[in-house]
Amino acid sequence: MAIKTYRPYTPSIRFKTSPSFEEITRSRPEKKLTEPLRKKGGRNAYGRLTMRHRGGGHKQRYRLVDFKRDKHGVAAKVESIEYDPTRSARIALLRYADGELRYILAPLGLEVGREIHSGVEAPPEVGNSLPLRTIPMGLPIHNIELTPGRGGQLVRSAGMAATLMAKEGDYANVKLPSGEIRRVHLNCSATIGQVGNVEHETISYGKAGKTRHLGWRPRVRGMVMNPIDHPMGGGQGKSKGGGGWHHPVSPWGQIAKGLKTRKKHKVTDRFIVQRRKR
Repeated sequence: MAIKTYRPYTPSIRFKTSPSFEEITRSRPEKKLTEPLRKKGGRNAYGRLTMRHRGGGHKQRYRLVDFKRDKHGVAAKVESIEYDPTRSARIALLRYADGELRYILAPLGLEVGREIHSGVEAPPEVGNSLPLRTIPMGLPIHNIELTPGRGGQLVRSAGMAATLMAKEGDYANVKLPSGEIRRVHLNCSATIGQVGNVEHETISYGKAGKTRHLGWRPRVRGMVMNPIDHPMGGGQGKSKGGGGWHHPVSPWGQIAKGLKTRKKHKVTDRFIVQRRKR
């Protein structure tokens, strides 16, 4: 994927970059595989604000992506590579031999017309979904299950790939993009290859309006607020609350830097071989 730059005839596009979309082969989604996406503005089911700085944004439809890849033994042909407004990765439309259409995450190197498979007997090639026990060690993988049959939950964003390190007993050691090494059951499935749209993180929006189109509203620093609105607000000049030095905290007083928020004795700790923060 190439990155487009612009001639700076306005200040807003001086630093703007955007993807060229040269890998996109279809402009309209398969309508049967989409559903309406209602804007929530950061509110939960009770109408309470649970995520700040959300609201507005362009109208979108959610694409129903197949993370389970459970049509085993049925060959599928890649019909198109499409844009998905709700995720960083591109998606690929598959047409199975029985006529069914499904979306999957498009890995790097997947092309229109390619035939892909899923199941135990599928070859370890890019785009194929296999159980971890049949995947050779050292291959890049994505869309990894944590529970067999539940569907892929790990390594799904643009440019991400994990590595299959070793197999011991009923579990495999998988190195995640964060550097964490985790034990995953060998019956869990994963897709071969790296997620496409690799240069997604290098894109610069260039102007505030672009983030508003994506549904993000402006953020305000706590230091410039009043004392009633934030623990760091108030004071004469740039003081961090109370006139003296103060730890960076959230509006509710929770320490923002260095505080470990993971539970001490979590059930899944036994699956973590090496933490991402050594």
